[in-house]
Amino acid sequence: MKVAVIMGSASDADKMEACISILKDYGVDVKVRALSAHRAHAALAAFVDECNNDGTDVIITAAGMAAALPGVVASMTVLPVIGVPLKAVATDGMDALLSIVMMPSGVPVATVAINGGKNAAYLALQMMGIKYPELSEKLKAFRKSQEEACLKTNEEIKNKY
Repeated sequence: MKVAVIMGSASDADKMEACISILKDYGVDVKVRALSAHRAHAALAAFVDECNNDGTDVIITAAGMAAALPGVVASMTVLPVIGVPLKAVATDGMDALLSIVMMPSGVPVATVAINGGKNAAYLALQMMGIKYPELSEKLKAFRKSQEEACLKTNEEIKNKY
């Protein structure tokens, strides 16, 4: 079970910490890189080629502003690519979101919410759950715990009012 997480810049690391932690908590081997599609395209291509050949199951990409990284990575692989649009100063991440979701036909990038690193991890786990049933079982248990927490909160609110 292997996921690659590629950020466009080292400054994106704090926004992707939760994603990486969730994956590791589920026992996934996580390879993390900070490789800009614009500034380090040869190194990015080499890393994606490595992912294509080393058993990587899913690639998660995180980028802000023009957010070319997810699309560039998707153009170099048929592995599932998940894009995480990151909030930048000028447009609150809408530029990155639109850049990632507007991929040309045949080169899709699954996209989560702006700064949605956690959901990128959960989506990757769901994808890998097809191949690794133990991940599906862990996710089902997690969803059950979410339901129980929600119902407990509901009872507390109901009793309070």
